[in-house]
Amino acid sequence: MAMQQEEYGPNYKSHLLEQYKLYVEMADRISNRRAQTNRLYISLLSGLLALLSIVIGRDIFSDFQTIVFSVISVLGLTLCALWNINIRSYRQLNSGKFKVIYEMEQHLPFPCYNREWEILGEGEKSKKYLQLTRVEQYVSSILAIPYILLFLYSLWAWIK
Repeated sequence: MAMQQEEYGPNYKSHLLEQYKLYVEMADRISNRRAQTNRLYISLLSGLLALLSIVIGRDIFSDFQTIVFSVISVLGLTLCALWNINIRSYRQLNSGKFKVIYEMEQHLPFPCYNREWEILGEGEKSKKYLQLTRVEQYVSSILAIPYILLFLYSLWAWIK
């Protein structure tokens, strides 16, 4: 696993600190990418709803409205499912990165991230810390509701 200080040589501590700083920066970049990804999905899903309102308001594709509703609902639900997959993937990636950070902190004077996680109850109690992943999943689920309703309406229109 990790090379010991005796094997590495005299620069062990300074190199470990630099590696730690770089790794923490990479973890922060993952969090920024995660936020950008969330904004992308919110924009796409909101844009689809805006497109739907334009189609309804201007009576565009009135002869094919059920098909348009079906396509938009399936596209919206697919985006919501992909968003949930992305959320889960980012959660797994962040969890892995923080496990490595915790291991690195064992060789540093103070394990700040590990201590912070302990103070926050390790994510077990939402009163101490509501995990971002849960919030993201709530948002993606709430944004799926109009598409579910639209899909059900489309099914009802096809049957009718």
